[in-house]
Amino acid sequence: MMLRRLTIAALMMMAAGPLATLSAQQTSDDVRVTDSAPKAHARIGLKSSAFFVRFDRPVDHIKSTLVIKQGDKVIERLHPRLESAPEVLFAAAPTLPPGNYVLHWAVITVQGTKAKEGDIPFQVSDQ
Repeated sequence: MMLRRLTIAALMMMAAGPLATLSAQQTSDDVRVTDSAPKAHARIGLKSSAFFVRFDRPVDHIKSTLVIKQGDKVIERLHPRLESAPEVLFAAAPTLPPGNYVLHWAVITVQGTKAKEGDIPFQVSDQ
C-alpha cells in the first residue's frame, strides 16, 4: 500500500515537474529584443526617420519609452505609436545630423510585471 502511494506521488511529480519548470521559466525570463531598426552598430543615412524595437512578447506602449541620445544628452524623446504591433515599439524621429547616437529603450510588459531597458548604438552618416 505504501509503495503504491509513493509510486503515484512520484509519477505525479514527474508529470507536473516539466510544466512547473516551463511556467516558472516563462514568468522569470527577461523581455528580449528580437529585432530593431536601426540594428546595433548600424550606419544609417540622413533621411532615416523610422525607429523600432521588436520584443519577444507584448509590451505596454503607453508606459514604454524610446529616447535618442548622444553621450549623456537626450536628443529626442520619441513617442511610440499605439497602433503598432503589441510586441513592437515604433516611432518616427526628425532627421538627425551626422554623428554617433544611442537608441535607448525602456519597456514594461503588458502584465506590468517586468521592466527592462537597453541601448542600441548607431551612427548617422551623410554618405
